[in-house]
Amino acid sequence: MSNTEADPAELLCSERPGEGITVLTPRDVPLGGPRAIRVRRTLPQRRRSLIGAWCFADHYGPQDVSASGGMDVAPHPHTGLQTASWLFSGEIEHRDSIGSHAMVRPGELNLMTAGHGFAHSEVSTSDTTTLHGVQLWIALPDEHRDTARDFRHYAPPLLDLPGATARVFLGSLAGATSPVPAFTPLLGAELTVEPGATLALDVDPAFEHGVLQDIGSVTIAGAALDTGELAYLAPGAGRLELVNSGTGPARVLLLGGTPFTEELVMWWNFVGRSHEEIAEYREAWQARADRFGQVEGYQGTTAWLPAPALPQVRIKPRRNPS
Repeated sequence: MSNTEADPAELLCSERPGEGITVLTPRDVPLGGPRAIRVRRTLPQRRRSLIGAWCFADHYGPQDVSASGGMDVAPHPHTGLQTASWLFSGEIEHRDSIGSHAMVRPGELNLMTAGHGFAHSEVSTSDTTTLHGVQLWIALPDEHRDTARDFRHYAPPLLDLPGATARVFLGSLAGATSPVPAFTPLLGAELTVEPGATLALDVDPAFEHGVLQDIGSVTIAGAALDTGELAYLAPGAGRLELVNSGTGPARVLLLGGTPFTEELVMWWNFVGRSHEEIAEYREAWQARADRFGQVEGYQGTTAWLPAPALPQVRIKPRRNPS
């Protein structure tokens, strides 16, 4: 997806009951092109730019497509990152500059590696009535950030756990391991906790974790989450407990990874290491350079999504708190 914020505001961040828990509150932003939809954005922000290598998190829906018009994001570029698309309902058509033509469906991962440069489009299908999902970005480490373009699709099996179910789409959890390769140690999983149940999971103590609330509400170490909020848990704990004290199911995404220590410069759809690199990427995209390739088959109202103007000040690196 395309980040269309010209002047991103900072998010709210609060301490809640529970040792080592910080709750990130989302903000509402428009997403992509002439037919923008609204999303809840929790990453990045000033106090927490990354969780592991996860550097961007948008949560959207459930949205009535008949009222909103759905998603129509024209071909747009990326550098230095991977995009992870995950749906709860609806269907999105993906086309990219290596010729991939794939559908994003609920419970299935579409992972695109931009590296040196990539372009893609995303359009909700005509059969979609409700659009509901998450769009995530993963920062590539310096040694791999110019890697070749790639696209992977994976449908993880549904795991039955005591009082819950899980789908592990990246990394390892609860005895399941995703075959999709990652460039840094990562975890990505969808968890659904039954009403009144407590889900206890063994996790890697070297990882920091984020729990993104979708439906219902879970409590983590005394911190109750609302829809769209993301709880940050620092490294050190080897066990994670999610409590659903409600009367309906609660669904979350669990994200994790070893702390990403490199400084990143993020602007629009680009991840780089300096203001000059971002300016170079923008100039190449505006010139329709070979760096990004061409997306064939997109039938939207505009052939491509032009980049916004660069800010009048230098783009500063994003850092996590020490």
